[in-house]
Amino acid sequence: MLSQKTIEIVKSTAPVLADKGVEITTYFYKKLFENHPELLNIFNHANQSKGRQQTALANTVYAAATYIDQLEVLLPAVKQIAHKHRSLQVKPEHYPIVGEHLLLAIKEVLGDAATEEILHAWGEAYGVIAQVFIDVEQEMYQQAETSHAGWSDFKEFEVVRKEEESSVITSFYLKPADGSNVSLHKPGQYITIRVSIPGEKYLLNRQYSLSDAPNEDYYRISVKREAEFTPEGKVSNYLHDQVNVGDKLELTVPAGDFILDSGSEPVYLISGGVGITPMLSMLKTIAQAAPARPTTFLHASKNGTVHAFYDEVKNTMEILQRGEAIFVYENPTVEDRSNQKFHFDGYVTEEMIRELHAEPESKFYVCGPVPFMRAILTHLENIGVPAEKINYEFFGPAMDLKQKQSVGV
Repeated sequence: MLSQKTIEIVKSTAPVLADKGVEITTYFYKKLFENHPELLNIFNHANQSKGRQQTALANTVYAAATYIDQLEVLLPAVKQIAHKHRSLQVKPEHYPIVGEHLLLAIKEVLGDAATEEILHAWGEAYGVIAQVFIDVEQEMYQQAETSHAGWSDFKEFEVVRKEEESSVITSFYLKPADGSNVSLHKPGQYITIRVSIPGEKYLLNRQYSLSDAPNEDYYRISVKREAEFTPEGKVSNYLHDQVNVGDKLELTVPAGDFILDSGSEPVYLISGGVGITPMLSMLKTIAQAAPARPTTFLHASKNGTVHAFYDEVKNTMEILQRGEAIFVYENPTVEDRSNQKFHFDGYVTEEMIRELHAEPESKFYVCGPVPFMRAILTHLENIGVPAEKINYEFFGPAMDLKQKQSVGV
């Protein structure tokens, strides 16, 4: 338990952290990797290069200062972050290293304003916060290892099939190299893949949503090729160009709390671009387990050349008793217009969503690029959909899509 004095000191730093947070976390990561380069085997280099990790951690520190006396408020966000940590194999021994460098960064950036009293209070507060994460993650590690066909750490899988889904997305079917079954995932979850790329000094980790319904035979990930010669493109281009059937990849047990519920309420799956991957897992699960559940699948793509899983979605819809697929193309090609593969051109609009006439009890799942999700969430809010009926997932560190302060790492 923190003393009242410690709580007051930490809360008093919140305004400063709101102003200097990113500067603090930028210095934090710089010194962390200088002193512990081995941690570059865990952290996503692309998120570092684009500043997403720094911003997410700054939001976390700010939120911790604000709610240090009400940590239960942060528990949902803690669990979301803990899923990512467990998937990446962040362990208890990493937390003291992080705490040491966080205090170092606060002192460096704030200078004389970071008094010994403030640093001591933050040291105590960090210890309490770190223990919350450690306890939550320990439970997740135990669940991953003891679940049916589960395992600990990374496990070797073999690529048994590789299939091009569009001009930019390729699917990889993965089976355990030891011939065992796979641990059943929940529709919407992701796995972490770790690769060693020739010429790269450190191991590279990426998290990819599972794009097929849960089964005990294989996992399927569907990877978008990102721009070459960019940090985010290193792994995706390596997978597209260098990884083939028979090759091995290392995986951790599926993780994530963006999952389809098992209710009977009407469900709306709304995705943009490669955000279709977790939605496809949800759609196929509904077709298998609850084909009578009213389901609307709304997907936005630039055009038909990049639109993945068109036939798979259409075929799955035939299984549903009350299913509808709606495709929106930003810039349809002449061939798209000739084939009539889409229903609307341009962007997904508020009016378009309003015309879905969703029942009050309906649930919405949203995934895609950040600008797309910001627009969709705004549309849903404007038409009166309650926040508790909306679930969303994006690829990268947790961040607030409505540009308010939030937590993430």
